[in-house]
Amino acid sequence: MQIAIAGSIATDHLMTFDGLFRDSLVVEQLDKISLSFLAGDLQVRRGGVAANIAFGMAALGQRPVLVGAVGDDFADYRSWLERHGVDCGAVHYSESRHTARFICTTDRDMAQIATFYAGAMTEARDIELAPVAARLGGLDLVLVGADDPVAMTRHTQECRTRGIPFIADPSQQLAFADGPTIRGLVDGAHYLFTNEYEAHLTEQKTGWDHAEILERVGTRVITRGADGVTIHRRGGEGEQVVTVPVAREVRRADPTGVGDAFRAGFLTGLSAGLDTRRCAELGSMLATYVIETVGTQEYVLGKARFLERLTEAYGPGSAADIEPHITCARP
Repeated sequence: MQIAIAGSIATDHLMTFDGLFRDSLVVEQLDKISLSFLAGDLQVRRGGVAANIAFGMAALGQRPVLVGAVGDDFADYRSWLERHGVDCGAVHYSESRHTARFICTTDRDMAQIATFYAGAMTEARDIELAPVAARLGGLDLVLVGADDPVAMTRHTQECRTRGIPFIADPSQQLAFADGPTIRGLVDGAHYLFTNEYEAHLTEQKTGWDHAEILERVGTRVITRGADGVTIHRRGGEGEQVVTVPVAREVRRADPTGVGDAFRAGFLTGLSAGLDTRRCAELGSMLATYVIETVGTQEYVLGKARFLERLTEAYGPGSAADIEPHITCARP
């Protein structure tokens, strides 16, 4: 499948706080909040949801197409992505803005406080998908991820107009978008990705309950942190539900980018024609690699070890089904 990943491209500034944010919050004074946390570490890493997803897919042997906007400071980052197999031919360059920045602090319980500077991302609204599809001989699927809100709406509408199947993945933008905007991003999607909190927020803001959302999308994928992922699918015999537990991590370093890696694995499974359970198992296994490293694109996959861990987590049948469809950089 020819898959385009539209969304943010950013540089991550990741810090750690050796305490608990909740110890500094006074509920009665939240309207006057003024806090500062002493960070014990700083890592500057490549990030952005679209770039993270594209990198993960490429790590598994896919050739995803990255769609997003950046500044002229993107040269080294672009070289990194292209070396790992990401098609950056659809990336738009701003003449006046820096590439977006994500600044995030993680406490001892893996709670996070973050700020995002959009920068060049605001120009993603100038990107048209038609030339991208023409260059590639067509697009089989487009993931519309968190991005400039106008760009997200434009890409979604263009997918509908041109009959391109799309995945709605609004994630962080749900907090800022109003009900009509979210309805426009979700309606008609082949897949809707959210975490558990975002799932409730989607229902609250759209005014649609779970059943109504499922009537408007083909498949609803809800990640639930340590509780795994639940997939709700509309079928001729009613709703079908698949639940997949998380794969066990070796260590917990930083959760940033875990959801992006899950999506990368899931999309790789879709590209291979695997069923939704196998797609979720592949995504969950890749997500584990991210939580074990600091940075969203710092993990290195070896195929043998990856399949061994798949077997440990989900059984030999999972590894056997997935093995023919992944090509890691290392054996």
